[in-house]
Order: sequence, then C-alpha cells, then structure tokens
Amino acid sequence: MTRDIAEDVPNLAESKLTALVVDDNFVNQSIHHKLLDRLGIQNDVVCNGKEAVDVHCSGRNYDFILMDMDMPVMNGIQATKTLREMGIECKIAGVTTRADEGEKKEFMEAGLNDFQEKPLTISKLLSILHKLNFYVQT
Repeated sequence: MTRDIAEDVPNLAESKLTALVVDDNFVNQSIHHKLLDRLGIQNDVVCNGKEAVDVHCSGRNYDFILMDMDMPVMNGIQATKTLREMGIECKIAGVTTRADEGEKKEFMEAGLNDFQEKPLTISKLLSILHKLNFYVQT
C-alpha cells in the first residue's frame, strides 16, 4: 500500500506566510510555486532578479524569497545584494542547479539566509522553512 505524500505535508494556511519565487526557468517556477501551494503558502513568481527588486519597489513584502542564482537579467547574487541594500530584511534562500564553493560563498555573502541545490522537494523546502525559523507542524 502506498502512502500519499500529501498526508505528510503540513498545511500552513493559518500562518499567512508569503513567498516570492525568483527563477527564469518555467519548470522550476512551476515546481517551486506548487510546492509552496501544497504547504498553504501564498506565493508570487517573477522571472529574474530585476523583477524581484521591482516588485519590492512597488511596495510588496514577503516573508521569504526563493532566489535562483543564474538568471539573465540581474542574477541572484546581484538581486540579493540590491534587496539587502534597499533594507529588505525578509529571509532569502538561494537555490541553484550548480555552484562551485566560490560561487556559493559569494551568493551567501550577498545576504542569503540559506542555500539549497535544485531541484527542491517538499523535504528541502521544509528544511529551508525550519532553518529560517518558520516552524511547521510535521
């Protein structure tokens, strides 16, 4: 008998957490958006770092951001630095399919709170949430 993974996934709908997915790849956007939805986390998606900066300039705020490292218009490192310089204090988790130690260090020093390799799974997302002090009942 197989168990539905949904039975193991907590619902955070009552928590009113909000997230921003920043990724130029449609497949990754969809996966991250759906994982957050499964956890009951309201989330928006933008295609690059410049859009992430612009959405914050327009007055939107989020509890945390899933920031891709490699994007054609303002990469994750540049966007994270810019958001931090703007005074944005939300938690930012960097995600990437590839990064050598130097790139990972530069991304972390830009102002990340956590770093994970793609592809994200429910387990990795829950790990990010716990590390960022967004506690969930599992």
